[in-house]
Amino acid sequence: MPAVSSADLAASLTLILARTLTLDPHRPTAEAVLVGAGRVLAVGSREDLAALAPGAAVQDHRGLTLTPGLADAHIHLVGYGFSLSQLSLHGVSSVAELQRRLAERAASLPAGSWIQGGGFLLSEMGLSGFPEGGLLDAVSPGHPVLLYSRDLHLAWVNTAALARANIHAGTPDPQGGQIVRDSAGQPTGVLLENACDLVAACLPSPTPAQTLQAARQGAHDLAARGYVSAHTMAFEGPDAPRALATLAAQNELPLRIWACLPHERLHLARELGLGPGSGGLFQFGGVKFFADGALGSRTAWLHAPGFADGSGTGIALDSPQSIRELGREALELGLTPVTHAIGDRANTEVLDAYDALREEAAARGIRLRIEHAQHLRAQDIARFAGLTVSAQPIHLQADGAMIRTLLPGLEATSYAFAALKRAGALLAFGSDAPVAPPDVQAGFRAALTRLSDDGLPLASGEALSLGEVLHAFTRGPALAAGWADEGHIVPGARAAFTLWDVLEGPDEVGAYKIGACRALVF
Repeated sequence: MPAVSSADLAASLTLILARTLTLDPHRPTAEAVLVGAGRVLAVGSREDLAALAPGAAVQDHRGLTLTPGLADAHIHLVGYGFSLSQLSLHGVSSVAELQRRLAERAASLPAGSWIQGGGFLLSEMGLSGFPEGGLLDAVSPGHPVLLYSRDLHLAWVNTAALARANIHAGTPDPQGGQIVRDSAGQPTGVLLENACDLVAACLPSPTPAQTLQAARQGAHDLAARGYVSAHTMAFEGPDAPRALATLAAQNELPLRIWACLPHERLHLARELGLGPGSGGLFQFGGVKFFADGALGSRTAWLHAPGFADGSGTGIALDSPQSIRELGREALELGLTPVTHAIGDRANTEVLDAYDALREEAAARGIRLRIEHAQHLRAQDIARFAGLTVSAQPIHLQADGAMIRTLLPGLEATSYAFAALKRAGALLAFGSDAPVAPPDVQAGFRAALTRLSDDGLPLASGEALSLGEVLHAFTRGPALAAGWADEGHIVPGARAAFTLWDVLEGPDEVGAYKIGACRALVF
């Protein structure tokens, strides 16, 4: 093997010049970063690092801001990739607008083919309850239609889709789900929680090639937005993680992926001896549970008296007992229990279940994790000490008005980011795409300003500083995944950064500048 000259070695190094926010408490800011072989080698002043590696290639980004690479700590990555080609209903402001978009899609497709889409909110369409039957049939009688609400916990289907699934007046509600019916007992086309699966099971299965392409599109879309890693949260078929692993094996994956198994597949992990993975760009790390549903679908599990509109206390899904028992099995495999909990009752029950797992998790160096933790009782907040709270600030924007209407007693403790941080929780932020777009700037603004879409603040005392939000989108997800080498810019860390046009504030009037950004990975 020929010797490597000092000139060749220097040529393999890159010196990045930029205003650098390191998230290293010992050196919070720097002027330059030296990288090589995919790692940070040195951090410091321009003069010192230029002298250290005089032959290094230079990327001069002075005037821009360099930070640790962004992570989306909660996304359904392959499902997001599929959603990019489906009917988008984000932002529809009326049933008529939804019908118009659906009619346009139906006119472009062969009769009898499925129409899939989602992203609507009942409240944004001016509905105080569930939509009446027949509204989808009026514009798309010849195509089976499956539309998911933005939170993915409610599906709206037409008569053709009900017929494909053989859902009729005599069909019983599945466990953990509800078929909404009219006064005569006929299904209206609205399905809640596990009832959605009755129709979803009738969809034509995507081919492996289609799944691989969706994985590719989702991953590249996320990378183009400035992300360098993501935690993908199951609620997808087994082909989804296989597609991501295939991209990693083919050196086509632009992100580092921490993936969750649905708890229903935990027995397969146990039989195979599946652990947290080898530390490459794709690894399994978590086991996913669902304690309840979601706010907009009225399926979040609440303490009595429940929703202020009288619609009940929501739907409980995976039992606390199963979370305890299967969570312990996950820990034995070195995997992190990860539980979706939105309502205050759901969070109480998950905290109770986790109390039985804390000692074993601590012994294994694993941090138990709750996804969303949106609506909390004040007395439960201190119990989050030592846990990961994986939250999505962008949801606050659409939820604010609903919270004031449906959960007025929990407004002060909804999206309680600052209180949870003070209690000792680790914040890890994401988007929950395709529930919401993985919009970096919108996520930052929501956490900084607490302003919802109606222009009103939601519990403004729970706002975070810019540095705290940056930590929750970078170092927080890295620590939650057990990645000591990511989320900060220090020697030995992964050379994966986000480069911002501008990232600063607040100014004298309290405004922030959150500019465009892109990933910079070596």
